[in-house]
Amino acid sequence: MDFTKLHGTGNDFIVLDARGLDRDWSALSREMCDRHFGIGADGLILAAPSERAGVRMRIFNSDGSEAEMSGNGMRCLVKFVVDGGIARTAGDELDVETGAGVLRVRVTAGRGLVTSVRESMGRPRLDPREIPVAIEAPPPVLEFPLEVDGRSVPVTLVSMGNPHAVHVQREPVAGYPLAQLGPLVEHHARFPNRTNFEVVRMIDRNHAEMRVWERGVGETLSCGSGASATMVATRLLGLAGDSLELGVPGGVLQLEWDGVGEVILSGPVAEVFRGSWPD
Repeated sequence: MDFTKLHGTGNDFIVLDARGLDRDWSALSREMCDRHFGIGADGLILAAPSERAGVRMRIFNSDGSEAEMSGNGMRCLVKFVVDGGIARTAGDELDVETGAGVLRVRVTAGRGLVTSVRESMGRPRLDPREIPVAIEAPPPVLEFPLEVDGRSVPVTLVSMGNPHAVHVQREPVAGYPLAQLGPLVEHHARFPNRTNFEVVRMIDRNHAEMRVWERGVGETLSCGSGASATMVATRLLGLAGDSLELGVPGGVLQLEWDGVGEVILSGPVAEVFRGSWPD
């Protein structure tokens, strides 16, 4: 089974052409993503046929759970299908079917290969029932005091097709005990489907830094849907304007949101290597 490994700002994925294939994708994801006994990645992405768009994305986390959406993963998928001729753009645009709906992307190419992608991440969902989170409160839920390990962690709650809890602090994010608190937030009883957890520091209204604990993966170098949730949360809190340059351990992402419509995420994407997995 041929595969390609790609990354978007350090968030790395194994991508397969799954057209006509039927496997236990959950088990395969755990095997392939293992960083000691497999290829090593944050997740496995399948390029599948779609009746609604140019391609359908399915994504499995490294623990085998299937996710609804990944912003960095979508850039990897788009580069895979466009560079490989699996899907064709209309001009420089392509529609992608995801678990969060059909989303449109715009590609930038150099020497005939995709180098970056500007993607619609859809409209954020702010109703606690849609996130979902077990809280009786009107939307949006801003800086809810989540009790974690004997401390109160204020989180702003957003769904980008998958759940996010965004914690904004004044201190640099490098010192935050994410390995300790990340799993506790992910599995907190308030989140029936678990949650992603972002820790953010604003530098000014147009610049911020973020670390993320991803549901089903652990800490990663970047998270596109987490970056999008951070854009929404910081704007709702009055800390950011309509655009944000977000530094993550794996690089820099560009976000746009006018407070009403779809969140736009832009970032680089790169192929790491190709190979064949024994099937």
